[in-house]
This record gives sequence, structure tokens and C-alpha cells, in this order.
Amino acid sequence: MSAKKEDKNDVEAAIPNFLELEAMGRTPHNLKILSTPPFVVADPGPLGLLCFGMTTCTLMFLVAEWVPSHEAGGYVMIAMGYAAFYGGVGQFVAGILELIKGNTFGGTAFASYGCFWMGWFGFNYLSMEFPNVGNPGLAHKGKALYSGLWGLLTFGFLIVTLRKNFCLVTIFSTLVITFGLLAGGEYDARSAQAAGYVGGFCGLSAIYAGLAFMYQVNGINMPGTAPIQLF
Repeated sequence: MSAKKEDKNDVEAAIPNFLELEAMGRTPHNLKILSTPPFVVADPGPLGLLCFGMTTCTLMFLVAEWVPSHEAGGYVMIAMGYAAFYGGVGQFVAGILELIKGNTFGGTAFASYGCFWMGWFGFNYLSMEFPNVGNPGLAHKGKALYSGLWGLLTFGFLIVTLRKNFCLVTIFSTLVITFGLLAGGEYDARSAQAAGYVGGFCGLSAIYAGLAFMYQVNGINMPGTAPIQLF
């Protein structure tokens, strides 16, 4: 009985620290097995954020029309490479590591957007390999619905960030706007170009957040990383 009571006291004592780390998006290992060394020691959050931010910026250079039209065909290959491995596989791995740590929000978000990027690579690759089967560039309504659906999912994630920190609020709020503009961009080129600028800012915000959380682990506190609770 005394051993069980001591374990309960250890868990209760750890809860405040657990909640503080969770608010910053970095959850320690499962509270129920605090006596077991965690499988994931380092914080995979910065990796996931950098994978997302770098890949998003890479694509948004094209969407914002910063890449000249005569170079766009070749540049798509660069964006596809980033999408498959850095934004896709890298972010998916970060998500799995977050889930192992016990961070439900971070794991779900990273794994979801990792799959998003791998899917983006997949349908662009297939459209190039089998141009006679279908051209996603002509599926305007379908792509608008696709962007809208991801915008809806991102809005769901945004609600959670209101109890995390302002870095994550900035990333997810601008990402919701980006998906909305991308949906509209299927019918208006100006909306698509605006999505490139907003999405570029979103990507830069994710890069900043990834570096800021990495710095924080090393004792350097950056603006926007402090825990918040807006509702």
C-alpha cells in the first residue's frame, strides 16, 4: 500500500510541470510510467516545425509567382523532393516520436501534415507519370474542396493552440487563411498568389518557432514561446 501511495504522490507532484511542458508543446513521457526511462529523450518538436516551415516556404515561392514561369517546371521538382522527404517523411517521423512521448496534439498535427506532403508529392508524381489518366491541374472544384477540407482540419488544430503559445497560434491561424486562399485560387489567380504570400509567412513562422523551441532547450528564451491559455 505504501509503495502505491508513493507512486501516486510522485504522479501528483509531476502534474504541474507536465502541464507547463504540454502548454509549450513538449510533453514528457507518460505520467503513468515515470519510473521507466523514456524512449524519446530529445524534443522532436523543432524538427517537425522546421520540416513543415522549410517545405511550405519552398512551395510558396512558386505559388506566389516568385519563380519565373519559364523556370516553374523545373522548380516543381525541387518542391516535390522537399515534400516527399523533409516535409513528408521527416515530419511524419517527428509526429510518431511526439505520440510516443505522449504529446497527442503535436503527434497528430505533425503526422497529419507529414502525410499531407507525401500525398502532395504522390499526386503530382502520378500526374507526371500518367498524364493521359488525369490532370489534377484541371480538377478545380476537387482541389478547392481538398484545400477547404484541410483548412477545416487546421482550424480544429488552431483551437488547441489557444492553450499552447503564440508561436503555434500564428502558424495555425495563417495556415487556415492559406488553405482558404488556395481554395479560392482555383478560380482566381489573385487569390492563389495571395495564398503564396500568406503561406510564405506561415512557413517562416514555423521556422522561427522550430528554432525558438530548440533555443529554449538550450536555455535561450525567445518571444512567443511562453505558455498561454486564451479560453
